[in-house]
Amino acid sequence: MMNQIDLRSDTITVPTAAMRTFMIRAKVGDDVFGEDPTVNDLQNMIAEMLDMEAALFVPSGTQANQISINSHTNPGNEVICDYNSHIFNYESGAAGMLSGVQLHPIIGKNGHPTAEQISSVIRPKDDHFPQTKLICLENTHNRAGGTIFPLEEIEKIHVLAKEKDLRLHLDGARLWNAAIETGKSLKEYAAFFDSVSLCFSKALGAPVGSIVAGSKEFIKRAHSYRKAYGGGMRQVGILAAACLFAVENHFERLSEDHRNARLLAEGLNNVGPFRVDLDSVQTNIVISDIQQGSIDAFKIAERLKENNILAIAFGSHKIRFVTHLNISQEDIETCLQVITSLFK
Repeated sequence: MMNQIDLRSDTITVPTAAMRTFMIRAKVGDDVFGEDPTVNDLQNMIAEMLDMEAALFVPSGTQANQISINSHTNPGNEVICDYNSHIFNYESGAAGMLSGVQLHPIIGKNGHPTAEQISSVIRPKDDHFPQTKLICLENTHNRAGGTIFPLEEIEKIHVLAKEKDLRLHLDGARLWNAAIETGKSLKEYAAFFDSVSLCFSKALGAPVGSIVAGSKEFIKRAHSYRKAYGGGMRQVGILAAACLFAVENHFERLSEDHRNARLLAEGLNNVGPFRVDLDSVQTNIVISDIQQGSIDAFKIAERLKENNILAIAFGSHKIRFVTHLNISQEDIETCLQVITSLFK
């Protein structure tokens, strides 16, 4: 029987042997008191990579985004985001629950709203309306298939935000992928934002952890909200060490995941019900449409699972595959052989 090929998400990666050794040797302290040296090293490194004043290590990407929203807004404010964004779809309604704000989702092309679209929904200064306070962008964009937000459009949105005195937050959980694919630095992307969140437990392969960066004043507020949300951690340098190792050893190799995703996408387009827009396959995520009249995506996912391939159905007519640290080119070739045999 062939080994299971898990393409559900890049969150399923497990620490390498070298990462585990690095974690065991980590120096630790009480991070709530700011005394964990490994956490401090990680925060300082990321702040420097983003050219921001400070950074804060947190348990998850959702917490990174939510403490950012809370730190930038007041109850009753409105936050503009993309309709398919992680913040709107996959964070359990936390913006309303925790920050007392409402989200104003707009539909952007490939998950990327334009400055013109955003400008058209900014609320006027009128007591009848919630006041727009924050714009949230996502790069790369999960539900759009790992697409990269064009830097030129980000700059236009930045200019708009400054004109309207709005804050701008980036959900950069997979910004690492955008940087590797475009050759632009994290700093070049971060330059346009008031805050940026990054995830270590997706493409980089750490077991736990995200980070949020911004000004010292912003991080001071974020630290308070992290504690309120139950994210204050103690001798957490063991986990921060995994993140340090991941950045130093797994960042540059992300191009391998992108090549494997392209190989998979091109192969799927040669098989019966699958149709992939190759222009949307820009990093490590492949979302295939399932042709109308074919077996639906849920049943396809079930048949794949029966044959030791794991993927996620995005509704009845889409299925997602994600390449990552634990997937080789040989795995992709095997996957395509199985899919061809099942659905040719």
